[in-house]
Amino acid sequence: MKILNTLAALALSSAPAFAASGPFFSLANTDFVVAIAFVIFIAVLVYLKVPAKVAGLLDKRATDIQAELDEARALREEAQSILATYERKQQEVSEQADHIVETAKAEASRAAEQAKEDIRVSIARRLQGAEDQIASAQAAAIKDVRDQAIAVAVAAASDVIAKGMSAKDAGALIDASIQDVGEKLH
Repeated sequence: MKILNTLAALALSSAPAFAASGPFFSLANTDFVVAIAFVIFIAVLVYLKVPAKVAGLLDKRATDIQAELDEARALREEAQSILATYERKQQEVSEQADHIVETAKAEASRAAEQAKEDIRVSIARRLQGAEDQIASAQAAAIKDVRDQAIAVAVAAASDVIAKGMSAKDAGALIDASIQDVGEKLH
């Protein structure tokens, strides 16, 4: 009822109502007819509970918006959780990559040290082989020199003996040698 009184007061106090000609409370006055139609329209809206339905629709819309906000908040939290999981996995992968690089560097260092050791052993073995070859060649050369010295000495001795010995002395030397060989064989 308050609403109707308020509306009537508004309709009566409006400036266009005073602009119409003739008495205001007459059905010939269009402003009065419009005011009555407006009041009836508002009364029909109140009778049909349109404001309650509009309020219900607005409440439903507010509830739907709140549900969407809650869902968005849950999705955001889930996205943050997934992001944290991926960041943690990325950190783990980065740590694994660092570990692999460190391991590879250590293996390369060990391989380089092993290669140096293998080269050192190989060089020592080759040096020893070369020294053995040199010693063998030196021994062979000394033997060849001795053999040649003996051959030269024997040749020189035979020349000296042949020149200084007579045929009679040579025959006696041959006979003594035959006898000596015969004694050694028996």
